[in-house]
Amino acid sequence: MHIVVLGTGMIGTTVVSELANFTDIDLITAVDVRQESIDKCLEISNSHKVEGKVASLETKEDIAEVLKYADVAVACLPHSLSLVAIKAAIESKCHLVDLVGSMFNEKIELHEAAMDAGVIIVPGCGVAPGITNFLAAQGIEMLEEAEEAIMICGGIPRHPVPPLWYQVVFRLESVLGLYTKPAIAVENGQLVELSPLSGLEKMTFPQPVGDCEAVITDAHSTAYILKDKVKNLYEKTVRYPGHWDKMNVLGELGFLDNIPITVAGVTITPRAFAERILAPKMLGASHEDVTVLRVEVSGVKDGKPTKFTWEMVDLYDHERKITSMAKTTAIPAAIMAKWIACKKIIETGVVPIESLIVKERFQPFMEELNNLGIQIDFKEDILL
Repeated sequence: MHIVVLGTGMIGTTVVSELANFTDIDLITAVDVRQESIDKCLEISNSHKVEGKVASLETKEDIAEVLKYADVAVACLPHSLSLVAIKAAIESKCHLVDLVGSMFNEKIELHEAAMDAGVIIVPGCGVAPGITNFLAAQGIEMLEEAEEAIMICGGIPRHPVPPLWYQVVFRLESVLGLYTKPAIAVENGQLVELSPLSGLEKMTFPQPVGDCEAVITDAHSTAYILKDKVKNLYEKTVRYPGHWDKMNVLGELGFLDNIPITVAGVTITPRAFAERILAPKMLGASHEDVTVLRVEVSGVKDGKPTKFTWEMVDLYDHERKITSMAKTTAIPAAIMAKWIACKKIIETGVVPIESLIVKERFQPFMEELNNLGIQIDFKEDILL
């Protein structure tokens, strides 16, 4: 089986390394626009199964050319290239696992085209969106009546420093997008659009994390896929206390706007200016990070009010020498690519992970996550 990984940044390189460890995979082609990034990927993966390829990834035609001989591809690309990669995969008749979960409406419009091509496109297949999605879906399946599903996740620094108590563990562009886009959620069985940074909630995670805060962010595909199965559904993103208030002030003042302004004859967007200013302020005291996850699903089971809780506190991986965010994002995508290659997944079309990893597939996928170092604890409570 031949798998192509598009993009060899931190997460793409981790996907390549994990795929190389799977005995069912014969060849992995790591593709990037920069030779130095590929060279680093080859050094880290250190496997005879891995080859590198420099190629442009700007257009559908560019990506289709790379995919035409592959069985499965994993897209570890910027949000702006997500739809492009999906269209290229359909044209090349290559299955695709995409880390990006946004633009779900545009992606689902390609469902019939993917089915006609005989391929599956799995969008949002990381940690959040990704793991959180199928945990919520499985929790709903385990209940007779589902009242509420709350998906909580966040990548935060192991050693936070002021003023923002946050460090960028992936693209700052994506982080600020999270802070500025309206959030799609489900309330009373209906899709709703909520203001950015709304629903501030205090919460606590096990040590070494402690007190945190979370706000409602976009629930991506889960809002559309699960809205007829649960009354209320939200996704929330975690940060340390005080972070959201400060970012909310910046948003209210217009620093995160994308409408161009002209200053001293130079045209720039406030967000681009803010990115440049904020980047050095979003550094932790070390490269170590923590990924926290909590999915709570409540409703009725056996006639009793019941809540299921899945929780994870994942630290920087010293053995792999990668961030927790890279690990918890890359490993679900690598497993999904392997399952597709080995025909454990046989669906076609645009199918999000919450429609795939439920029921009989749920526990085997969880076991693979655990075997690869992602431990998620579960408890069931009867609510009195």
